[in-house]
Amino acid sequence: MKYKSVILILVLLAVCLSTAYAGSDRRIGTAGAQELRIPVGARGTALGGGITADVSGVDAMFYNPAGLANFEGTEAMFSHQPYIADIKVNFAGVATSVADFGTIGASAKVVSIGDMVETTEDYPDGTGRIYSPSLSVLSISYAKALTYNVSFGANAKFISERIFEVSATGTAFDVGFIYNPKWHGVKLGMAIMNYGPEMKFNGDGFNRSLDRRPVRPENAAFDLPSSFILGMAYNAINVEKNSATISGNFVSNNYSQDNWQGGLEYLYDGKYALRAGYNYSKQNSYLYGFSAGAGVTLSFSGTDITFEYSWNQTDVFDNTQYFTGKIHF
Repeated sequence: MKYKSVILILVLLAVCLSTAYAGSDRRIGTAGAQELRIPVGARGTALGGGITADVSGVDAMFYNPAGLANFEGTEAMFSHQPYIADIKVNFAGVATSVADFGTIGASAKVVSIGDMVETTEDYPDGTGRIYSPSLSVLSISYAKALTYNVSFGANAKFISERIFEVSATGTAFDVGFIYNPKWHGVKLGMAIMNYGPEMKFNGDGFNRSLDRRPVRPENAAFDLPSSFILGMAYNAINVEKNSATISGNFVSNNYSQDNWQGGLEYLYDGKYALRAGYNYSKQNSYLYGFSAGAGVTLSFSGTDITFEYSWNQTDVFDNTQYFTGKIHF
């Protein structure tokens, strides 16, 4: 009973927050730390990101930490993405279940923007110095099955952004639940993502000279791109070796228009997967659209090795691809 009361309170709090801080066109682009929103993993991206209610293992550390409670053993995952504008995104994570305690995990996402030429007001064509901005997110996770039907999970994130001679650090938190009523293949999920205090850049890069006197402008703080997600999954087909699951999310974003995510996954023998999804928002020039992918799992003496791939339609920029490898033992 106490678990149901806590869940009800958190759901009501999440709904209030999403209503009070709902995104709009006026707020687009006013939040920072956008690397928090860059998706990871080929399975989730192939399904349009709509897996809040149907996720497990290391993938759950990005989509809904409650999904970490839904597997046993140890899993390691690495994902590489050639992102937009020659940006590279690498993600690595590991999670292990501990008897009678729950599941713990850790992950790192590193966004490499590449070399850039420094320009200033006095040298608009470049000073001759090169710098390489880097954005990273380090996470620790915990998840546990609270009851036979309810799983809970949470992430604590450390955010670091370094751009030449300035940097910013911050923290963010995720909280998620998955409710599996064991009824006709239906599962429900909820997550509050990227909630945390403001961040602010500091460093020698703000130092300037005015009339030969040193000055330092006051830099503004910025909010994190938090969101509230409701998800549902339905295992529509489960006959012999064939399984098909439809899943979807409603995402209420704090600093952009809300969006809908959905996907269809077909599994044969639990080892071979075909996936397709779509990501929709009425926001102008919304980045994501149709997606598709596949995966295969090979078993060797109790160890499962999985290879996954996804292709994602991307507006304005070239379409993106994800390559993911997992090992589960």
